[in-house]
Amino acid sequence: MINRLKDSNRLQSTILLFLLSIFCISISLFRYLYTDSRTFLFMNWNLFLAFIPYLLSSGMVLYKVKNKLALTLTIIVWILFFPNSPYILTDLYHLGDNYSAPEWFDLVLILSYAWTGLLYGFLSLFDLELFLSRYISKIKIQILTSLFLFISCFGIYLGRFLRWNSWDIASNPSGLIADISDRLISPFSHSRTWGLTILMGILLNFIYFSIKILRREKQTIS
Repeated sequence: MINRLKDSNRLQSTILLFLLSIFCISISLFRYLYTDSRTFLFMNWNLFLAFIPYLLSSGMVLYKVKNKLALTLTIIVWILFFPNSPYILTDLYHLGDNYSAPEWFDLVLILSYAWTGLLYGFLSLFDLELFLSRYISKIKIQILTSLFLFISCFGIYLGRFLRWNSWDIASNPSGLIADISDRLISPFSHSRTWGLTILMGILLNFIYFSIKILRREKQTIS
């Protein structure tokens, strides 16, 4: 496995994400032991959900999956779970919910999870772009990536405010489709939906493409 990570230039990023995840879990456990409050233990589950897209895309890269059916199924599952990565940003809503620990500590805790989840998502999106580059042009990939980030923000809204989960597409598809259709058919009746989707989509696009530009400049310098 280590050799595969080295060959795909993923060893350093894998170690970084592992250490970040350990840090997040450690401070949440410390908070629980110190305050005897389970308030933020749920964020470990959110972090696991954010990890799934990265796990899927890493599997495609490390094992060089070429079977079209396997790739299609993997990408579909990836699309369903990707919004869980930036979703952790919205856990800032919980800041101040529980004062058993200092607010500054809870702020660091939530931001740590949010940044780690975002990295899991963005690195997996880099992988997906790499795969798509075999089939479509670079400009089309950029457009698709930008649109997908907006779509993922719509998914974040569904999860944060309507409490839908990724697996509800299988367990309750009719209810999920009804909520989505209502917001597509009557957009002006759901200003909060589209306000969050558009503004957070713009923010995620700025963050994602900023990271891409910085990576590209670093490669150029080296």
